[in-house]
Amino acid sequence: MQNTRLTILVDVILRQLSQWLRNPWRRISVVLVGLLFGNFAATLISTVTGQTADWDVLVALLLLCSCELISWLAYRQRPSSSTERNFRGDARQNLPISPQLSSPSSQSFILEIANAVKIGLVYGLFVEALKLGS
Repeated sequence: MQNTRLTILVDVILRQLSQWLRNPWRRISVVLVGLLFGNFAATLISTVTGQTADWDVLVALLLLCSCELISWLAYRQRPSSSTERNFRGDARQNLPISPQLSSPSSQSFILEIANAVKIGLVYGLFVEALKLGS
């Protein structure tokens, strides 16, 4: 790739943003904003799709698929060096929960934000369902 002024500018901005996000308090605040945005999006989605019943099934399918995809990406077990091979050659974990999942550096920051938005979205949809049920 050529070093044009645009690519240099984008590289510098991304480097400054990643340096800014190294502070754990800033990371937590951005993840918290993602959680609150998910809650707001749940209220918005349930209000807009509730006006006409035409979109309910399609929106429910899209939300289900996106939540499952984000959950799969966020909570999947990554290959580690502590795997054993059984007699068939399959890799199995020694522990049921991988120790890599507990470290904050195992996930990318964008994936952390997407997971927070998903959690806020699911929580907001439950709150909307409880409001409608009462």
